[in-house]
Amino acid sequence: MSPMPPTPPSLPLSGWVLFIVVVLTLLAIDLARAARQPQAPSVKSALGGCAFWVALALAFNAFVYVWRGPEAAWQFFAGYLIEESLSVDNLFVFVMIFSYFRVPPDCQRRVLFLGILGAIFMRMIFIVVGVALVARFHWIIYLFGVFLVYTGYKMATEQDKEIEPDKNPVLKLVRKWIPVTTQYEGGRFFVRQNGRWHATPLFVVLVAVETTDVIFAVDSIPAVMAISSDAFIIFTSNVFAVLGLRALYFALSGMMGLFHHLHYGLAVILAFVGIKMLLSGIYPIPIAITLGVVVATLALSILASLWRPAHGQKPPTPPV
Repeated sequence: MSPMPPTPPSLPLSGWVLFIVVVLTLLAIDLARAARQPQAPSVKSALGGCAFWVALALAFNAFVYVWRGPEAAWQFFAGYLIEESLSVDNLFVFVMIFSYFRVPPDCQRRVLFLGILGAIFMRMIFIVVGVALVARFHWIIYLFGVFLVYTGYKMATEQDKEIEPDKNPVLKLVRKWIPVTTQYEGGRFFVRQNGRWHATPLFVVLVAVETTDVIFAVDSIPAVMAISSDAFIIFTSNVFAVLGLRALYFALSGMMGLFHHLHYGLAVILAFVGIKMLLSGIYPIPIAITLGVVVATLALSILASLWRPAHGQKPPTPPV
């Protein structure tokens, strides 16, 4: 089945509103739960949170199967799997940003929560604009395909490139126009000093995370558009992957070294879905083949990471 050109939204406005209200309610509950725990969650608690969000995504996948049939359900699952995999790679960047700015663990949760809200909002904009553009100018899909192939190449060849948040042009603009305090003020983003408002380093970190997520969205939205032409499937698969990002961060932040070959697998996946876009008008690659390639590539990259640990790292000890 060719994923292009995009079909019009398959859900009335009321359905979109209902979904967004449910998502915001779940996030509010998650925030209230986190507020009762001043310290960062334990790995066990974070893994429980990951299990909850994954179970919720699979339950929604089952709903899509009943509502729209197996094809749409497979599209959602493939899109969710790609987005979740890219999210793991994105966490490497978040770890570097938090480490670079020496963010206290109890402040990281707030930044991640607001980052998730911003990510959902930005992805909605990207999806609406992207689907509208492809519906009006079909040839754009080939530009997306070339972009994904190029992104996959860059990901595979620049894995050791150092991230320097201070060179972020948005951060430079913030520091130029807003005075920034020299130390953190708890979980506050702004404080008043000497009769003037100052941003705290935590606000600078939030800006770094949000601008970084814009870059992530530029990669991930076209990747899912290669899987499905349905705006609702594209959006919901993105949202469910983003929802579990906070729990996933605290579950994996201490084990990032175990996945040092994951970027190679993600590079192959991005290149593959880019080729899928380029071939969409000649030979539409079935969703079953796409899903098989994604699952096999991720499994091989994870196994390779475990089999050949990073330099200076000991293989993980099997549980007793």
